[in-house]
Amino acid sequence: MMNVTARLMSLFTVMVIVSCTSEDDNMAQVVDDPIASGIYFPSNASNTSWETVSISELGWNESHLQPLIDFLDESNSKSFVMLHKGKIVENTEIYLNGHDENSTWYWASAGKTLTTAMSGIAQNENLLSIEDKVSDYLGAGWTSAPPEKELLITCKNLLSMNSGLDDNLGNNVSSENLQYVADAGDRWAYHNVYIKMQDVIATASNQAFEDYFEIKLKDPIGMNGSWFKVNDFNVYWSSTKSMARFGLLISAGGKWDGNQIIPELFVTESTTTSQSLNQAYGYMWWLNGKSSYRVPQSQIEFQGELVPNAPADMYCALGRDDQKIYIVPSRDLVIVRMGNAADGLNFALSDFDNKLWGKINALID
Repeated sequence: MMNVTARLMSLFTVMVIVSCTSEDDNMAQVVDDPIASGIYFPSNASNTSWETVSISELGWNESHLQPLIDFLDESNSKSFVMLHKGKIVENTEIYLNGHDENSTWYWASAGKTLTTAMSGIAQNENLLSIEDKVSDYLGAGWTSAPPEKELLITCKNLLSMNSGLDDNLGNNVSSENLQYVADAGDRWAYHNVYIKMQDVIATASNQAFEDYFEIKLKDPIGMNGSWFKVNDFNVYWSSTKSMARFGLLISAGGKWDGNQIIPELFVTESTTTSQSLNQAYGYMWWLNGKSSYRVPQSQIEFQGELVPNAPADMYCALGRDDQKIYIVPSRDLVIVRMGNAADGLNFALSDFDNKLWGKINALID
Protein backbone atom coordinates (compact mmCIF):
# COMPACT_ATOMS: atom_id res chain seq x y z
CA MET A 1 0.00 0.00 0.00
CA MET A 2 1.11 3.58 -0.49
CA ASN A 3 2.99 4.97 2.49
CA VAL A 4 1.83 8.10 4.36
CA THR A 5 4.16 10.39 2.43
CA ALA A 6 2.86 9.14 -0.89
CA ARG A 7 -0.74 9.60 0.28
CA LEU A 8 -0.04 13.20 1.31
CA MET A 9 1.72 13.92 -1.94
CA SER A 10 -1.16 12.48 -3.92
CA LEU A 11 -3.51 15.04 -2.34
CA PHE A 12 -1.62 17.75 -4.20
CA THR A 13 -1.47 15.92 -7.50
CA VAL A 14 -2.62 17.97 -10.44
CA MET A 15 -5.99 16.69 -11.62
CA VAL A 16 -6.16 16.34 -15.37
CA ILE A 17 -9.50 15.97 -17.03
CA VAL A 18 -9.48 13.61 -19.97
CA SER A 19 -12.63 13.08 -21.97
CA CYS A 20 -13.51 9.55 -23.05
CA THR A 21 -13.81 9.04 -26.73
CA SER A 22 -17.18 7.45 -27.24
CA GLU A 23 -19.32 9.68 -29.40
CA ASP A 24 -22.32 8.91 -27.20
CA ASP A 25 -20.76 9.06 -23.75
CA ASN A 26 -18.48 11.78 -22.47
CA MET A 27 -17.02 11.05 -19.06
CA ALA A 28 -14.43 12.84 -16.97
CA GLN A 29 -11.27 11.03 -16.04
CA VAL A 30 -9.01 11.97 -13.18
CA VAL A 31 -5.39 11.12 -13.81
CA ASP A 32 -3.14 10.70 -10.77
CA ASP A 33 0.54 11.32 -11.45
CA PRO A 34 2.36 8.08 -10.55
CA ILE A 35 5.59 10.02 -10.01
CA ALA A 36 3.89 11.59 -6.98
CA SER A 37 3.47 8.06 -5.63
CA GLY A 38 7.18 7.36 -6.00
CA ILE A 39 7.03 5.15 -9.08
CA TYR A 40 10.31 4.77 -10.93
CA PHE A 41 10.44 4.41 -14.71
CA PRO A 42 13.54 3.01 -16.42
CA SER A 43 15.11 4.88 -19.30
CA ASN A 44 13.73 4.05 -22.72
CA ALA A 45 17.26 4.05 -24.08
CA SER A 46 18.55 1.04 -22.18
CA ASN A 47 17.55 -1.79 -19.87
CA THR A 48 20.98 -1.93 -18.24
CA SER A 49 20.54 1.23 -16.15
CA TRP A 50 17.36 0.02 -14.44
CA GLU A 51 17.45 1.06 -10.77
CA THR A 52 17.16 -1.53 -8.01
CA VAL A 53 15.93 -1.81 -4.44
CA SER A 54 17.31 -4.35 -1.98
CA ILE A 55 15.32 -7.05 -0.26
CA SER A 56 16.53 -5.72 3.10
CA GLU A 57 15.25 -2.21 2.29
CA LEU A 58 11.82 -3.70 1.68
CA GLY A 59 11.92 -5.68 4.89
CA TRP A 60 11.37 -8.97 3.09
CA ASN A 61 12.57 -12.37 4.29
CA GLU A 62 15.71 -12.98 2.25
CA SER A 63 16.09 -16.55 3.50
CA HIS A 64 13.14 -17.48 1.25
CA LEU A 65 14.75 -16.17 -1.95
CA GLN A 66 16.72 -19.33 -2.76
CA PRO A 67 13.68 -21.63 -2.32
CA LEU A 68 11.85 -19.38 -4.80
CA ILE A 69 14.73 -19.63 -7.29
CA ASP A 70 14.91 -23.40 -6.85
CA PHE A 71 11.17 -23.70 -7.47
CA LEU A 72 11.41 -21.60 -10.63
CA ASP A 73 14.26 -23.75 -11.90
CA GLU A 74 12.40 -26.98 -11.16
CA SER A 75 9.31 -25.57 -12.91
CA ASN A 76 10.91 -25.08 -16.34
CA SER A 77 11.19 -21.31 -15.94
CA LYS A 78 13.44 -19.29 -18.20
CA SER A 79 13.16 -15.90 -16.54
CA PHE A 80 11.60 -14.12 -13.59
CA VAL A 81 11.71 -10.57 -12.27
CA MET A 82 10.03 -8.61 -9.49
CA LEU A 83 9.50 -4.85 -9.58
CA HIS A 84 8.63 -2.78 -6.52
CA LYS A 85 7.37 0.69 -7.46
CA GLY A 86 9.13 0.18 -10.78
CA LYS A 87 12.56 -0.72 -9.40
CA ILE A 88 13.95 -4.23 -9.83
CA VAL A 89 14.19 -6.02 -6.51
CA GLU A 90 17.82 -7.08 -6.21
CA ASN A 91 18.54 -10.76 -6.86
CA THR A 92 15.03 -11.39 -8.20
CA GLU A 93 16.01 -10.82 -11.84
CA ILE A 94 16.60 -14.47 -12.59
CA TYR A 95 17.55 -16.24 -15.84
CA LEU A 96 17.54 -20.01 -16.14
CA ASN A 97 17.80 -22.85 -18.64
CA GLY A 98 19.84 -21.04 -21.29
CA HIS A 99 17.92 -17.75 -21.10
CA ASP A 100 19.51 -14.34 -20.46
CA GLU A 101 18.38 -10.72 -20.31
CA ASN A 102 18.66 -10.34 -24.08
CA SER A 103 16.76 -13.52 -24.93
CA THR A 104 13.24 -13.19 -26.29
CA TRP A 105 10.32 -15.47 -25.51
CA TYR A 106 6.68 -15.69 -26.46
CA TRP A 107 3.95 -14.03 -24.40
CA ALA A 108 1.28 -16.43 -25.69
CA SER A 109 -2.14 -15.32 -24.40
CA ALA A 110 -0.58 -12.94 -21.89
CA GLY A 111 -0.13 -10.80 -25.01
CA LYS A 112 -3.90 -10.45 -25.36
CA THR A 113 -3.55 -7.57 -22.93
CA LEU A 114 -1.45 -5.71 -25.52
CA THR A 115 -4.51 -5.74 -27.79
CA THR A 116 -6.58 -4.46 -24.87
CA ALA A 117 -4.14 -1.60 -24.38
CA MET A 118 -4.22 -0.71 -28.07
CA SER A 119 -8.03 -0.69 -27.99
CA GLY A 120 -7.92 1.92 -25.24
CA ILE A 121 -5.39 4.01 -27.14
CA ALA A 122 -7.42 3.89 -30.36
CA GLN A 123 -10.60 4.78 -28.49
CA ASN A 124 -8.85 7.73 -26.85
CA GLU A 125 -7.86 8.97 -30.30
CA ASN A 126 -11.51 8.83 -31.43
CA LEU A 127 -10.72 6.12 -33.97
CA LEU A 128 -13.25 3.72 -32.48
CA SER A 129 -15.48 3.02 -29.51
CA ILE A 130 -15.46 -0.38 -27.87
CA GLU A 131 -19.26 -0.10 -27.79
CA ASP A 132 -19.30 -0.15 -31.61
CA LYS A 133 -20.38 -3.20 -33.56
CA VAL A 134 -17.46 -5.21 -34.96
CA SER A 135 -19.30 -5.19 -38.30
CA ASP A 136 -18.90 -1.41 -38.41
CA TYR A 137 -15.21 -2.02 -39.13
CA LEU A 138 -15.02 -5.50 -40.66
CA GLY A 139 -18.22 -5.40 -42.68
CA ALA A 140 -21.05 -7.89 -42.83
CA GLY A 141 -20.23 -11.59 -42.99
CA TRP A 142 -17.11 -11.63 -40.82
CA THR A 143 -18.79 -14.56 -39.00
CA SER A 144 -21.15 -17.33 -40.05
CA ALA A 145 -23.73 -16.18 -37.54
CA PRO A 146 -27.13 -15.06 -38.82
CA PRO A 147 -26.84 -11.38 -39.84
CA GLU A 148 -29.05 -10.17 -36.99
CA LYS A 149 -26.92 -12.10 -34.47
CA GLU A 150 -23.62 -10.91 -35.94
CA LEU A 151 -24.80 -7.32 -35.49
CA LEU A 152 -25.09 -7.91 -31.75
CA ILE A 153 -21.33 -8.45 -31.37
CA THR A 154 -19.45 -5.37 -30.19
CA CYS A 155 -15.77 -4.69 -29.75
CA LYS A 156 -16.39 -4.89 -26.01
CA ASN A 157 -17.68 -8.44 -26.48
CA LEU A 158 -14.37 -9.38 -28.12
CA LEU A 159 -12.42 -7.89 -25.20
CA SER A 160 -14.68 -9.57 -22.63
CA MET A 161 -14.78 -13.03 -24.32
CA ASN A 162 -18.57 -13.07 -24.53
CA SER A 163 -19.14 -12.84 -28.27
CA GLY A 164 -21.48 -15.85 -28.23
CA LEU A 165 -19.46 -17.58 -30.96
CA ASP A 166 -18.63 -21.28 -30.76
CA ASP A 167 -15.30 -21.91 -29.02
CA ASN A 168 -15.35 -25.66 -29.77
CA LEU A 169 -14.31 -25.38 -33.41
CA GLY A 170 -10.60 -24.73 -32.90
CA ASN A 171 -8.58 -21.55 -33.26
CA ASN A 172 -9.35 -20.83 -36.91
CA VAL A 173 -11.01 -17.41 -37.13
CA SER A 174 -12.17 -17.53 -40.73
CA SER A 175 -15.81 -16.54 -41.11
CA GLU A 176 -16.76 -20.18 -41.77
CA ASN A 177 -15.36 -21.18 -38.38
CA LEU A 178 -17.02 -18.39 -36.39
CA GLN A 179 -20.43 -19.87 -35.75
CA TYR A 180 -23.30 -18.72 -33.57
CA VAL A 181 -24.01 -20.45 -30.26
CA ALA A 182 -25.62 -17.73 -28.17
CA ASP A 183 -26.43 -14.05 -28.37
CA ALA A 184 -23.48 -11.79 -27.65
CA GLY A 185 -23.27 -11.18 -23.93
CA ASP A 186 -25.11 -14.38 -22.96
CA ARG A 187 -22.18 -16.83 -22.90
CA TRP A 188 -18.55 -16.49 -21.74
CA ALA A 189 -15.99 -18.57 -23.62
CA TYR A 190 -12.24 -18.12 -24.03
CA HIS A 191 -11.97 -17.78 -27.79
CA ASN A 192 -9.30 -16.77 -30.30
CA VAL A 193 -11.88 -14.52 -31.99
CA TYR A 194 -10.43 -11.70 -29.84
CA ILE A 195 -7.79 -11.39 -32.60
CA LYS A 196 -10.44 -9.68 -34.72
CA MET A 197 -9.99 -6.68 -32.45
CA GLN A 198 -6.56 -6.22 -34.03
CA ASP A 199 -8.29 -6.08 -37.43
CA VAL A 200 -10.72 -3.50 -36.06
CA ILE A 201 -7.83 -1.35 -34.83
CA ALA A 202 -6.00 -1.70 -38.15
CA THR A 203 -9.10 -0.61 -40.06
CA ALA A 204 -9.82 2.26 -37.69
CA SER A 205 -6.24 3.55 -37.74
CA ASN A 206 -5.77 2.93 -41.48
CA GLN A 207 -2.47 1.13 -40.88
CA ALA A 208 -1.20 -2.29 -39.94
CA PHE A 209 -1.91 -3.18 -36.32
CA GLU A 210 1.79 -3.89 -35.75
CA ASP A 211 2.76 -0.43 -37.01
CA TYR A 212 0.17 1.32 -34.88
CA PHE A 213 1.32 -0.72 -31.86
CA GLU A 214 4.95 0.25 -32.41
CA ILE A 215 4.19 3.97 -32.70
CA LYS A 216 1.69 4.24 -29.87
CA LEU A 217 2.89 1.71 -27.28
CA LYS A 218 6.12 -0.15 -27.99
CA ASP A 219 8.38 2.83 -28.68
CA PRO A 220 6.93 5.22 -26.05
CA ILE A 221 7.77 2.82 -23.20
CA GLY A 222 11.03 1.44 -24.60
CA MET A 223 9.90 -2.12 -25.29
CA ASN A 224 11.68 -4.44 -27.65
CA GLY A 225 10.16 -7.43 -29.43
CA SER A 226 8.06 -8.31 -32.45
CA TRP A 227 4.77 -9.87 -33.51
CA PHE A 228 4.93 -13.23 -35.29
CA LYS A 229 2.06 -14.78 -37.22
CA VAL A 230 1.41 -18.42 -36.38
CA ASN A 231 -1.62 -19.59 -38.35
CA ASP A 232 -4.42 -17.34 -37.04
CA PHE A 233 -2.45 -16.30 -33.97
CA ASN A 234 -0.46 -13.08 -33.75
CA VAL A 235 2.04 -13.83 -30.99
CA TYR A 236 4.30 -11.27 -29.33
CA TRP A 237 7.90 -12.11 -28.42
CA SER A 238 10.12 -9.90 -26.29
CA SER A 239 12.73 -9.85 -23.56
CA THR A 240 11.66 -10.33 -19.96
CA LYS A 241 12.29 -6.69 -19.09
CA SER A 242 10.11 -5.54 -21.96
CA MET A 243 7.28 -7.62 -20.54
CA ALA A 244 7.99 -5.99 -17.19
CA ARG A 245 7.87 -2.53 -18.80
CA PHE A 246 4.35 -3.23 -20.00
CA GLY A 247 3.33 -4.47 -16.56
CA LEU A 248 4.77 -1.32 -15.03
CA LEU A 249 2.84 0.85 -17.49
CA ILE A 250 -0.43 -0.82 -16.51
CA SER A 251 0.36 -0.68 -12.78
CA ALA A 252 0.97 3.07 -13.16
CA GLY A 253 -2.50 3.60 -14.61
CA GLY A 254 -1.32 3.76 -18.21
CA LYS A 255 1.25 6.49 -17.56
CA TRP A 256 4.91 6.28 -18.45
CA ASP A 257 7.34 8.80 -17.00
CA GLY A 258 4.83 11.66 -17.13
CA ASN A 259 3.15 10.68 -20.41
CA GLN A 260 -0.36 9.20 -20.41
CA ILE A 261 -0.06 6.35 -22.92
CA ILE A 262 -3.36 4.58 -22.16
CA PRO A 263 -6.23 6.49 -20.49
CA GLU A 264 -6.24 5.69 -16.78
CA LEU A 265 -10.00 5.23 -16.78
CA PHE A 266 -9.66 2.59 -19.50
CA VAL A 267 -6.95 0.75 -17.54
CA THR A 268 -9.24 0.69 -14.51
CA GLU A 269 -12.14 -0.51 -16.66
CA SER A 270 -9.95 -3.20 -18.24
CA THR A 271 -8.96 -4.60 -14.85
CA THR A 272 -12.51 -4.67 -13.47
CA THR A 273 -15.08 -7.43 -14.05
CA SER A 274 -16.37 -6.79 -17.57
CA GLN A 275 -19.48 -8.99 -17.59
CA SER A 276 -21.63 -11.02 -15.21
CA LEU A 277 -20.65 -14.48 -16.48
CA ASN A 278 -17.03 -14.63 -15.31
CA GLN A 279 -16.32 -12.39 -12.34
CA ALA A 280 -12.59 -13.03 -12.70
CA TYR A 281 -12.28 -11.54 -16.20
CA GLY A 282 -11.94 -7.95 -17.35
CA TYR A 283 -10.82 -6.92 -20.82
CA MET A 284 -8.48 -9.90 -21.29
CA TRP A 285 -7.02 -9.34 -17.81
CA TRP A 286 -7.64 -12.06 -15.19
CA LEU A 287 -8.80 -10.80 -11.79
CA ASN A 288 -8.15 -12.33 -8.39
CA GLY A 289 -10.25 -11.84 -5.26
CA LYS A 290 -13.61 -12.70 -6.81
CA SER A 291 -16.07 -15.25 -5.42
CA SER A 292 -16.05 -17.39 -8.58
CA TYR A 293 -14.30 -17.82 -11.91
CA ARG A 294 -14.41 -19.69 -15.20
CA VAL A 295 -11.50 -21.17 -17.14
CA PRO A 296 -10.68 -21.69 -20.83
CA GLN A 297 -12.44 -24.51 -22.68
CA SER A 298 -15.06 -25.01 -19.98
CA GLN A 299 -18.54 -23.78 -19.14
CA ILE A 300 -18.17 -24.70 -15.46
CA GLU A 301 -18.25 -21.93 -12.88
CA PHE A 302 -15.76 -22.62 -10.08
CA GLN A 303 -16.31 -21.17 -6.62
CA GLY A 304 -13.54 -19.33 -4.83
CA GLU A 305 -10.68 -17.09 -5.86
CA LEU A 306 -8.66 -17.50 -9.02
CA VAL A 307 -5.32 -17.76 -7.16
CA PRO A 308 -6.06 -18.23 -3.44
CA ASN A 309 -2.45 -17.68 -2.34
CA ALA A 310 -2.18 -14.35 -4.17
CA PRO A 311 -3.37 -10.99 -2.77
CA ALA A 312 -7.06 -10.36 -3.44
CA ASP A 313 -6.32 -7.23 -5.50
CA MET A 314 -3.87 -9.02 -7.81
CA TYR A 315 -4.73 -9.01 -11.51
CA CYS A 316 -2.74 -10.73 -14.19
CA ALA A 317 -2.01 -11.50 -17.82
CA LEU A 318 -1.82 -15.26 -18.28
CA GLY A 319 -0.53 -17.17 -21.28
CA ARG A 320 -0.10 -20.73 -22.43
CA ASP A 321 2.79 -22.60 -20.84
CA ASP A 322 2.76 -20.31 -17.80
CA GLN A 323 3.68 -16.93 -19.22
CA LYS A 324 2.73 -14.49 -16.45
CA ILE A 325 2.43 -10.82 -15.60
CA TYR A 326 1.14 -10.33 -12.04
CA ILE A 327 0.26 -6.85 -10.80
CA VAL A 328 -0.50 -6.22 -7.11
CA PRO A 329 -1.48 -2.60 -6.35
CA SER A 330 -1.57 -3.10 -2.56
CA ARG A 331 2.07 -4.25 -2.55
CA ASP A 332 3.33 -2.01 -5.43
CA LEU A 333 4.47 -5.15 -7.25
CA VAL A 334 4.84 -6.19 -10.87
CA ILE A 335 6.07 -9.76 -11.36
CA VAL A 336 6.94 -11.48 -14.63
CA ARG A 337 7.60 -15.16 -15.33
CA MET A 338 8.52 -16.62 -18.73
CA GLY A 339 9.35 -20.18 -19.68
CA ASN A 340 8.01 -23.57 -20.64
CA ALA A 341 4.96 -25.07 -18.96
CA ALA A 342 5.65 -25.81 -15.32
CA ASP A 343 3.80 -29.12 -15.46
CA GLY A 344 2.26 -30.18 -18.75
CA LEU A 345 0.32 -28.26 -21.39
CA ASN A 346 -2.01 -25.51 -20.20
CA PHE A 347 -3.84 -22.66 -21.85
CA ALA A 348 -3.63 -19.85 -19.27
CA LEU A 349 -4.45 -20.85 -15.71
CA SER A 350 -2.67 -23.67 -13.90
CA ASP A 351 -1.95 -24.74 -10.34
CA PHE A 352 1.52 -23.30 -10.89
CA ASP A 353 0.09 -19.84 -10.13
CA ASN A 354 -0.94 -20.85 -6.64
CA LYS A 355 2.29 -22.76 -5.94
CA LEU A 356 4.40 -19.85 -7.16
CA TRP A 357 2.49 -17.40 -5.01
CA GLY A 358 3.14 -19.61 -1.99
CA LYS A 359 6.87 -19.12 -2.62
CA ILE A 360 6.48 -15.37 -3.30
CA ASN A 361 4.49 -14.90 -0.08
CA ALA A 362 7.23 -16.53 1.95
CA LEU A 363 9.67 -13.98 0.51
CA ILE A 364 7.61 -10.78 0.80
CA ASP A 365 5.78 -11.39 4.10
